[in-house]
Amino acid sequence: MLPIPDRPTPGLVTYDAKDPDTAFPPIEPLTPPEGAPNVLVILLDDVGFGASSAFGGPCHTPNAERLATGGLKYNRFHTTALCAPTRQALLTGRNHHSVGMGSITETATSAPGNSSLRPNTKAPLAMTLKLNGYSTAQFGKCHEVPVWQSSPMGPFDAWPSGGGGFETFYGFIGGENNQWDPALYDGTTPIEPPATPEEGYHLTEDLTDHAVSWIRQQKALMPDKPFFVYYAPGATHAPHHVPKEWADKYAGQFDDGWDVQRERIFAKQKELGVIPAEAELTARHDEITAWEDMPDALKPVLARQMEVYAGFLEHTDHHVGRLIDALEALEVLDDTLIYYIIGDNGASAEGTMNGAFNEMANFNGMAALETPEFMLSKMDEFGGQGSYNHYSVGWAWAMNTPLQWTKQVASHWGGTRNGTIVHWPAGIVESGGLRSQFTHVIDLAPTILEAAGLPEPTELNGVLQSPMEGTSMLYTFNEPDTPERHDLQYFEMFGNRGIYHKGWSAVTKHKTPWIMVGGEMPAFDDDTWELYDGHRDYSQARNLAAEDPDMLAKLQRLWLIEATKYNVLPLDDRTGDRLNPELAGRPSLIRGTSQLFFPGMGRLSENSVVSIKNKSFSVTADIDVPDGGANGVIIAQGGRFGGWAVYVKDGKAKFVYNVLGIQEFATEADDPIPAGHHQVRMEFAYDGGGLAKGGDVTIYHDGQPAGRGRVEATQPMFFSADETTDIGCETGTTVTPDYTPATSRFTGKIHWVQLDLGDDDQDHYIDPEERLRIAMARQ
Repeated sequence: MLPIPDRPTPGLVTYDAKDPDTAFPPIEPLTPPEGAPNVLVILLDDVGFGASSAFGGPCHTPNAERLATGGLKYNRFHTTALCAPTRQALLTGRNHHSVGMGSITETATSAPGNSSLRPNTKAPLAMTLKLNGYSTAQFGKCHEVPVWQSSPMGPFDAWPSGGGGFETFYGFIGGENNQWDPALYDGTTPIEPPATPEEGYHLTEDLTDHAVSWIRQQKALMPDKPFFVYYAPGATHAPHHVPKEWADKYAGQFDDGWDVQRERIFAKQKELGVIPAEAELTARHDEITAWEDMPDALKPVLARQMEVYAGFLEHTDHHVGRLIDALEALEVLDDTLIYYIIGDNGASAEGTMNGAFNEMANFNGMAALETPEFMLSKMDEFGGQGSYNHYSVGWAWAMNTPLQWTKQVASHWGGTRNGTIVHWPAGIVESGGLRSQFTHVIDLAPTILEAAGLPEPTELNGVLQSPMEGTSMLYTFNEPDTPERHDLQYFEMFGNRGIYHKGWSAVTKHKTPWIMVGGEMPAFDDDTWELYDGHRDYSQARNLAAEDPDMLAKLQRLWLIEATKYNVLPLDDRTGDRLNPELAGRPSLIRGTSQLFFPGMGRLSENSVVSIKNKSFSVTADIDVPDGGANGVIIAQGGRFGGWAVYVKDGKAKFVYNVLGIQEFATEADDPIPAGHHQVRMEFAYDGGGLAKGGDVTIYHDGQPAGRGRVEATQPMFFSADETTDIGCETGTTVTPDYTPATSRFTGKIHWVQLDLGDDDQDHYIDPEERLRIAMARQ
């Protein structure tokens, strides 16, 4: 039962504390059982099984190799095929649908298995450890917060330092972040990075600095108290941002393409023994273009994409090494149970066959804007501040050698099998060993509790807890040949599904990750199932469905049973509908057709602002302009890689719409705004006729036309995964080079800003007396 109830000690209570008989037992701090280890869980992002040199890959990860030399490699460890589901499963010891995380938070629905809401009957591991006397801290990515709870007002129940059980959190909320200019939080407080990219800032280094400082302080002040640190950098999720010198280490190493690279990795894996000697290299699917069939003019860009990625992974491993060095310097390395999970899913194929200079182009169905000529012109900028880059599908496939498919494809091991290293000299006798029992990310929590000598809570904060669904891996630490205990596991993501049972796997791929728009989805009952015997076929290379239909039917039925048990049903392969809160059935923070803002509001995620995409809208601002004119941002949404802003430049009102950092459309008023109290308004009249169309722009001063312009195209789905909406300034990167974050602050006074959908305000002016009444009515 947690918290552990306080129980008074019966005995004599004297009247006077000076009485010689006055005695009370000493106050004892809450501590775990004797010998409970420190715990460090390192979770990298979007790294395939065949990427790290520890598992035969081309990306140098000497610190992974260092830990493996003193610990154990696991070559049949599995994740869920997507980031947020893997993370919630890891942090709770339950299957991802059991904790409402059937996919990412941005596509949550009202179905229990896809709601993004963790039931209070499934408490997180960090909370259990904290209430048993552990110090707890998280550094890096948190993608488990429901989107309607991600604003500065919370609620914070799903945040790491809110209801997540972590006493300290330093990192970011969401699926990805700009490594050069991230949107950071200290606990639940939004903060700006401590330095600029020009000053050498990089997110991974910053996260590591904070993690090392925290561990040092914890051991200095509480040396006898163990810690639980969850270190989850945004690396190596796109954007692949890394200092140029790290990418340049790999110059020329990928010029022969992904087909050759896959053969090379496969040979190295055999040499290292991280795959069985009889393992086969799976074939390339028709959906993945052969290297020789890619345009020759594009190949230098494609090779550079992989050089940047390899440098990014090595750079990340370098900073993991700093963490390990800190533990060693504090003389607690041997007493720390370390999990180094090299990827929360398979390598990501979300970058199209050509890769991407700005991955948001593909997410908006506008990848065609990034022509080969455009990509070549940007080749030297990949990985730098001006990019939001991703590599080609071909490289993702190669980084999953020897397996089939990629991230999101939960049916096949390429989406779910991740190389993992466990290091704990105080608890593991063997050094440099290999373990091949089937294991899964839900096994971490029960393993850590068993290692600490702690039971699962049956009740937490008065709520009866359901049992963990994972199986402790502790038995594998010193018994390499013991039969596996986790012998049944379902998989599902966006309709891609499979089941593992006692060596056999039955799987069916339903959806291709990099096809964001177009393409027809088959009915679920029309999906083709495959059957593999893992006793003899490590990589799922030989489909036995035709040879053993009875086994296939047995496993298909078992998948349905497990899916029913763990809230997987109904299957949901929708894309666009799930991005719309109303169609998906999840709550929306903002309702109606109008939103009111006040100065000082900021760091508002895209889900915290009424959507202006694919429709007409207007922005009205009530401002005071000082003598000599004003400058600065009135309202801005997004940033360098897509967004819009209403601002004042040299005294004149301006509206700019930035399409993916590729096209910029600006409209400027003819005359400056006079000094005094005024209303500035921008109206955008959408052309209609489908998604991503343009529209006409009109700027008004106090209801009178002051300037006209045109936007030829718009972004239909997303502006950014990490940039936000700000009032009176712009944080992060800026929508336009007309200003910088330092010069973006509005030099006059903003009373209020109102964002309205539609074009029904014929007066082009909002009566200040009526403004609040109108806004409340529309909301």
